[in-house]
Amino acid sequence: MKSKWMVPAALALASGAASAQSVTLYGLLDTGVEYVSNANANGDSMLRMPSVTGTAPSRWGLRGTEDLGGGMKAVFTLESGFNLDTGTQGQAGRLFGRQAFVGVSGNFGTLTLGRQYSMLFYSLMDADIIGPNIYGLGSLDSYIPNARVDNAIAYRGTFSGLTVGATYSFGRDTSGGVPASGTCAGEIPGSQSSCRQWSLLLKYDAPSYGVAAAYDEMRGGPGATASFFNGAAPIAMAASGDKDRRLVLNGYAKFGDLKVSLGWLTRALKATATDVDSDLYWVSAAYPVTAAFTVDGQVARMRNKDQDRSATQLVVRGTYGLSKRTAVYATVAYLDNSSHAQYSVSSGGGGTTPAPGKSQTGVMVGVRHAF
Repeated sequence: MKSKWMVPAALALASGAASAQSVTLYGLLDTGVEYVSNANANGDSMLRMPSVTGTAPSRWGLRGTEDLGGGMKAVFTLESGFNLDTGTQGQAGRLFGRQAFVGVSGNFGTLTLGRQYSMLFYSLMDADIIGPNIYGLGSLDSYIPNARVDNAIAYRGTFSGLTVGATYSFGRDTSGGVPASGTCAGEIPGSQSSCRQWSLLLKYDAPSYGVAAAYDEMRGGPGATASFFNGAAPIAMAASGDKDRRLVLNGYAKFGDLKVSLGWLTRALKATATDVDSDLYWVSAAYPVTAAFTVDGQVARMRNKDQDRSATQLVVRGTYGLSKRTAVYATVAYLDNSSHAQYSVSSGGGGTTPAPGKSQTGVMVGVRHAF
């Protein structure tokens, strides 16, 4: 249950009019204990409390609205990620590294400015059933659960089930970097293309099914890099003409209580030094065994076209709700690397990269509480 304060902002100093503002404090705390096999080049296993995520990353935030009249509202969100094992801030130490934006909404949709999610993130919200789990798609492409950009203008609107959206960033990163997409120098005088990012979303949802498509493109710039593989050196993207592009198509369907989804994400990096392409496929499903206990799972395949660095990952998760806000869970995953691949089954904070070609098993049990 979220905490709310309805603040009658009787700002009648000039106009005599009164406006109402609603501010919500919310958060999620999620952690547990994890085991990972072949967690280094020597084949040693690891037992730890991961820092980044369990079923979802820990965070707290403030979101608010103010009624402007005529169907218009002012909106804002400030969201901070943190590592529950040590209490440190996430997103390279940013105070509001997950989201920080302000804007307006109405019948036309919502227009916001600040640090916010790419449209690629929103395209996956219904079809990526496992989501930002420690053994989710982020193990194969770490940009997926971290698709955020600085200095961005974003628009989203839903009309009779059809959602359209777009973002444009004047400088996609200013500190700390985005996983899989490296750092960039932010907004640069005289070079409008450097560090630019833009994305598009088209999504349709019906009562029993939905489909979505999104495109995300990031430009290079001073200091920019991109990462494709665990254990491999980042690829330089120093030129403004360098591009890191992702296209995603996905869908889901409901058959009574059973939900099934599938998706495809293709990535093309065109840099001065090299070109790299990959395809990520997945199928997932979720079923509520009882009102309190849900089982879900996913099979994902990462295929790199130009190098023998592919991987297949299988995940099964069981979640038992102790209340509407608190749940316990257990997740088991197995990742099989091809001969040159070093993907890690765990996205729980690094430090679990296996030797090339080695498979991994991951097991995590934990607790999640929302407020």
